[in-house]
Amino acid sequence: MKTLDHWIGGKFATGSSDRKGRVFNPATGEQVAEARLANVADVNAAVAVAKAALPEWSATPPLRRARIMFRFNELILANEQELAEMITNEHGKTIEDAKGDILRGREVVEFACGIPHLLRGDFTEDVGTGVDAYSIRQPVGVCAGITPFNFPAMIPLWMFPLSIACGNTFILKPSERDPSCPLRLVELAHEAGVPEGVVNMVNGDKEAVDAILTHADIDAVSFVGSTPVAQYIYSTAAEHGKRVQALGGAKNHMVVMPDADMEQAADALISAGYGSAGQRCMAVSVAVAVGDDTADALVEKLTPKIQELKIGPGNGDDIEMGPVVTKQAQERIFSLIDQGEKDGATLVVDGRGFKMQGYENGYFMGGTLFDNVTEDMSIYR
Repeated sequence: MKTLDHWIGGKFATGSSDRKGRVFNPATGEQVAEARLANVADVNAAVAVAKAALPEWSATPPLRRARIMFRFNELILANEQELAEMITNEHGKTIEDAKGDILRGREVVEFACGIPHLLRGDFTEDVGTGVDAYSIRQPVGVCAGITPFNFPAMIPLWMFPLSIACGNTFILKPSERDPSCPLRLVELAHEAGVPEGVVNMVNGDKEAVDAILTHADIDAVSFVGSTPVAQYIYSTAAEHGKRVQALGGAKNHMVVMPDADMEQAADALISAGYGSAGQRCMAVSVAVAVGDDTADALVEKLTPKIQELKIGPGNGDDIEMGPVVTKQAQERIFSLIDQGEKDGATLVVDGRGFKMQGYENGYFMGGTLFDNVTEDMSIYR
């Protein structure tokens, strides 16, 4: 069984906690790894090395930091297949979708390559009588990122490359459900030339998160995840004097007008609603059709497309939708479908009975479509 360690001070670290989280392949239901779960002492160790590395790193000229970002980008591209397979094996999304996850992250690294220009300040003469104005950009300090399971490459790459390019040091706490790709990305950053202690990673759950939110030496926290957790992250970290950005979940809607091209609308909904098994931050889980005739026409177009979705393991050929990330996620979705029926919604396509030979223990479900949904139903909320 593979054990996923932390990354502290430029190397793998076992930490002092004996707790471990189980990591599964959602296509098979088999455990593929275990991740060490950090305690307060482990987080403290990561913060200590990040704080120690801060003075020298923040004094490094932005041009030198940018050169590391160029090399980091090249290494991500060179290892794209390996990273994509890590994502597929622990998250379940298709290989092509996983490569898209990596590409979106690389775009941020490419942006960070321009950091010498982005960090330029301004000077304005005579904003008042005998008064000139300067603006300068300086590092915030030790920063931390708490990232979700659904984009294990893109969202960590939203955070730590820009943070360290600006001269900060960083502690990443990825989702404990699929931590292999984030860990490999941190390792590649050091191969690219990031000094010891500048980027650190701790695996963990709420205990690690709370240690980050309350640590006196962490100056800023970035988070992406569900709305209730985002509220908790924001309020707790802000209470402890930190800069915070907390991006919560969405319930995105597509509005379909009577004069819409129904074929195009249905194709767009298939991609937006069922791509990555509906686990994207911006998944369109609700279509609002204007008028009964519009709704009927849309349902007529959608139904065969949903029934024909090619579902299977993410590393299979021509697969359009893989499994959901955990057994708990699958059971939650099943229970929501049950409740939707009880609440009186019309179940047009039922995905609960999907089975795939050889993958009977995987966390699969078929595409599902409800009609006649009202705002008070749990499936809408």
